[in-house]
Amino acid sequence: MKIGIVGAGAIGGYLGVMLARAGDEVTFIARGESLAAIRAHGMKLIMSDGSEHVAPVRAEQDMVAAGPQDAVIVAVKANVLPELAPAMRALYAEHTIVVTAQNGIPWWYFYRSGGEHEGYQIKAVDPDGVLARSIEPERVIGAVVYPAAEKVAPGVIAHKYGNRFLLGEPDGSRSERVQQLSARLTQAGFKAPVRTDIRSDIWIKLWGNLAFNPVSALTRATLEELATDALVAPVIHQMMYEGQQIGERLGVRFSISIEQRMQGAQEAGAHKTSTLQDIEAGRETEIEALLGAVLELGQLTGVATPLLQSMYACVKLLESKQMQRG
Repeated sequence: MKIGIVGAGAIGGYLGVMLARAGDEVTFIARGESLAAIRAHGMKLIMSDGSEHVAPVRAEQDMVAAGPQDAVIVAVKANVLPELAPAMRALYAEHTIVVTAQNGIPWWYFYRSGGEHEGYQIKAVDPDGVLARSIEPERVIGAVVYPAAEKVAPGVIAHKYGNRFLLGEPDGSRSERVQQLSARLTQAGFKAPVRTDIRSDIWIKLWGNLAFNPVSALTRATLEELATDALVAPVIHQMMYEGQQIGERLGVRFSISIEQRMQGAQEAGAHKTSTLQDIEAGRETEIEALLGAVLELGQLTGVATPLLQSMYACVKLLESKQMQRG
């Protein structure tokens, strides 16, 4: 397959190298030092076992130069996507699929969802409708990303743990295209099952993100510290409880308990969340996709979210002050 990967960061790089090694024609959409490094040396992947792999992939900044792809994997953070989405149309042929490998509630969440909220546009993640206009929802295949990786230098990715990518059509069907994508990822060495309820899978991961990420940004604590601290752990638990009430109003099935989800975070150890990393770097965070959208869905479903709202407000102020400092 011809696979375009928008973003040459940790997850995009990991996916790209593995797919290229399996024989797919991979093109990264990158810029700056990453673009130069990939063009000069290829994309390098250092696996958790210490083995190193370099893939001879293409890298383009101009999406017109990259040309139409069979699949486009979106591997940039949700807050970055609106500025890239209009130009991404150059990557589409009639049959091109778009795989959203991002954290949080996606803009297409209510596309073919059925029920009373069918077609509702989530303003927190797509306030101006740019995503809805630029990426036809019928192209979309949802994905939930579980591996952990780190960009250690331009064009160099270190894989930490995990190889699971859950895939699913918005309408829950086991379409030919999602099964083909699953097969390609499986051949490349990933666990990539096709799921028939991708929204519930999105929520299981989001469940932790909506609580651990904002609190980590405010406290500078790791996942393990947050999950085990006697004072903070109950706060995390209550935030997840508020989120669960929203999800269940939307028909989400939570297959594990809050305690089990917190235990999973604890087992991740001394890991800094992406939101904390962004705050420390003075970057805009993904807080709208991770929590702003959840609050919007709380209003939509009539669920009170006092603790989530308080944490969101604090992180937004912190984000503003950190970005001002650069």
